[in-house]
Amino acid sequence: MQVLLSMAAFALAASISPGPVNIVALGSGASHGFTASLRHVSGATVGFTVLLLLTGLGLNELLAGWPAASRLLQWGGIAFLLYLAWKLASDNGELGQNQQRCPSFRHGAIMQWLNPKAWLAALAGMGAYASDGNHSLIWQFAAIYFVICYLSIACWAYAGARLQHLLRHPARMRLFNRLLALLLAGSTLYLL
Repeated sequence: MQVLLSMAAFALAASISPGPVNIVALGSGASHGFTASLRHVSGATVGFTVLLLLTGLGLNELLAGWPAASRLLQWGGIAFLLYLAWKLASDNGELGQNQQRCPSFRHGAIMQWLNPKAWLAALAGMGAYASDGNHSLIWQFAAIYFVICYLSIACWAYAGARLQHLLRHPARMRLFNRLLALLLAGSTLYLL
């Protein structure tokens, strides 16, 4: 039982702390509301859980033997984060006008695979709790992480939705989006 609590504490610390996925969830909640943002939350949670499982089952060893793939992921992550930052920075600030631009399930999932924070959490978590390859621990950790990750990202989307009333004016929303864009672009420093 103690190892499960430790896994949960690790998952919470890694999932709730600021990072690219949470920044996008915050911005999505502010722009599109909580319910619409749950697609991104769900995609990011599933994407991370699959990454975590595959890491536990040996993906990290495969990538260590193929440095070109690691480099491709790194540069893909930089490009994707900069693209998202550009989209935020160029938004007109009109709430509810662009529902089709709400981050999707697919974007949430892809974002986790290109997110350096997600890779570090998956590698560190599996290294700490299932380095011996125990499949039972790998699956338990993934199940715990799934629930905590979902709730953590959803909290960021909810916080963004709660900010909507302060950001109703397009100029404020543009400023908020540009701040988020700066934070996303700054998060690429982890990849460099």
